[in-house]
Formats: sequence, C-alpha cells, structure tokens
Amino acid sequence: MRILRVAQTIYPDVKGGGAYHVHALSRDQAAMGHDVTVLTVDTDRTRPHVESRSGYTVVRYPTTVDALGNDVSIGVAQHLSTADRFDVVHAHSHLYFSTNLAALARCLTETPLAITNHGLYSQNAPEWVFDRYLRTIGRWTFNRADVVFCYTDVERARLESLGVESEIAVVANGIDTTKFTPEGPTSDLVDPESDAILFVGRVVEGKRPSVAIDALSRLNTTEPILYIAGDGPMREELCEYADRKGLSDRVVFLGQVAYEEMPELYRSGDLLVLPSRAEGVPRTVLEAMASETPVVCSALDQVQSVLGEAGTTAPVDDVDGFARAIEAYVSDPERRASAGRVGRERVSENHDWRETVRSTTDELERLVDRSIGHR
Repeated sequence: MRILRVAQTIYPDVKGGGAYHVHALSRDQAAMGHDVTVLTVDTDRTRPHVESRSGYTVVRYPTTVDALGNDVSIGVAQHLSTADRFDVVHAHSHLYFSTNLAALARCLTETPLAITNHGLYSQNAPEWVFDRYLRTIGRWTFNRADVVFCYTDVERARLESLGVESEIAVVANGIDTTKFTPEGPTSDLVDPESDAILFVGRVVEGKRPSVAIDALSRLNTTEPILYIAGDGPMREELCEYADRKGLSDRVVFLGQVAYEEMPELYRSGDLLVLPSRAEGVPRTVLEAMASETPVVCSALDQVQSVLGEAGTTAPVDDVDGFARAIEAYVSDPERRASAGRVGRERVSENHDWRETVRSTTDELERLVDRSIGHR
C-alpha cells in the first residue's frame, strides 16, 4: 500500500504518546513492505522539508498560522490535494486542523480516509469548547472518514452517541511489551531509597499536574517524592507552586526524559499518577502496567476499562481521593506488587503493539480493496 499518514506531530521532532504512535506505526508498516509518507506541520524551519528515516518518508510544512495552539499549514492543504497518488490516507486525531483538511480532501478525491481517535478532548482548551466542536466540525470530520479507529468499546459508544455514522473499528492501543518489562536496570534519575511517585506527560493544565502536588501535600503517613517527567508551558508555574506548598524538596522536575530511558524510569517508580481531565488510552498507563508499576489515575471510563485491578481511580480534581489512593499503594508493598502483576498480565494479553500494527494494517488494506472494487 501507498499510505499517506497525516499527523500534526511526529517523534522524535515532538515527544509524546501520539507522536510516538505515528512514528512506530509508520516504521513497522514500512518494515512490512508498505510505502509510507508522513505529512506533518513543523515550527522548526531548520529541519529538512523531506526526510527519509526508519524506512518511511517525512514531509514537513511550516506553520502558516497558530490558532489556539493548533498549527495551520497551507502546505499541508496543498499536499493533500495530491491524495489520489496514494492508496489510503490515515489521519491522526480529529482535534487538529490537518485532519479537518484530510476530511475535506476526502470529499474531493476517491482515496479512502481512516481517522484514528486518540482521545475526544484536548488538554489545551475547556471541555465545553470541545463539546461544541465535537457536535459540529468534529462530527463532520469523523463522518467524512471511511473508517474511524478507536481504542475501546467505551470510546466507540461515545462516538456513536455524538452522531458519528462512519464505520468504527476498535483497535486496542498497544506498547512494546519486550521493551517495557519489570526486569532490567533502573534509572539513575530516581533515588532508590525513596518511595517514588511518577508523573509522566506534558506539563499542561489538562494533565492536572497540580493535583498530583496537592495530593502529595495531603499524605498522612508517608513522604514519597514526586518525579515529574515531561515538559510544557506550566513547568515554571508548577515549580513555584511546589515551593509555595513547602514541597520543593519532594517534587523533582526531570524535564523531558528520552523515550529509550523510560523503561528504566518506570521500573524505578512505586506508582504512576495521572490526574488528567481527559485522555484516550494513554501509552504512559500501558507502559507503567507492563513494567508492573501500579497506576492511580482519573476515573475516565475508557481508562478504567483498560486498568481493571492494575490500579485505582479517583474523580477528576478530587485531591483527597488521589491522596488516599496514593497512600494506599505507597504504604502497602504487597498491594503494589499484586496490582503490578495484574497490570503486566492485562497488557501482555490485550495491548501488544504488534497486534495494534497488524489490526490497523488489515483495516487499511480492507479499505483499499473496497475502494478498488468500487472504481
């Protein structure tokens, strides 16, 4: 297949679960013999316009305008006008203008379109804004697709409730269970003598890192250290917030940790905390589970369905609920170990990356075959 993948960001240009998903899927489909081109927006004009790497081609276009953090590029629009040169277009996340453009291009070409939903809501804007978006432009975008990929049955039901009429295929998000394991070296970034709580992700309001700090301040019997792995616009503000809370010695900002070092970091943690107000099925949760690191996260339906007994949830912004859950794991090594074993088993059975690639590729090939049959 000739696959045109449309993605706002790609690893390693940008760090993050979605960007890595795009890279790894493109790399592995190229290794299967497919011709993969990734079309993306880039704010760094020092990178090449066209680059071949890991078996696939990256085509970058500069940002024309930044609209509320959503980079718009005329170059991407122009490139999509040539979609008929490809067998299938696969766009990632309805939240980006590039995917809206891919949906528009589908109206003008015969090339089938797939859209992967990486999570219904953005971390960068109020939920009510995206409620309106999802019932207007977002729904229109989904309904231009020949198939919409989502990670769970919960997400499929939510899409259907929003009026998405396109075919929906549930393909579980996966991670490399041979890389993320409980066995192996640990990280020098973490004090081995401390009870270590990990926060992994962009330091943005939607991830609610301040809730993790607030919960830390309310623990009754333990004094763990919170390690924040990631970067973002809130970092300086969050440093000052931890200082005002008297927690500057118990909140460690690691900055952006290289993806290759993340298995060691997860092994060093006693638990992962993720208080986000919105998520899809985060790779961070799956990576922690595969590493036998329990998870405390927000009570989001689609995440709960994946987590099971491998962790505990608390309502969004419920600081006391997060504090109780954290303390229960930090103070009980046996409970941590039990949850860790469950997590490893669940990920190994349901979220192996090889199956994610195979299922996604099979669906794209089916779209291509159907499109050829209709011509």
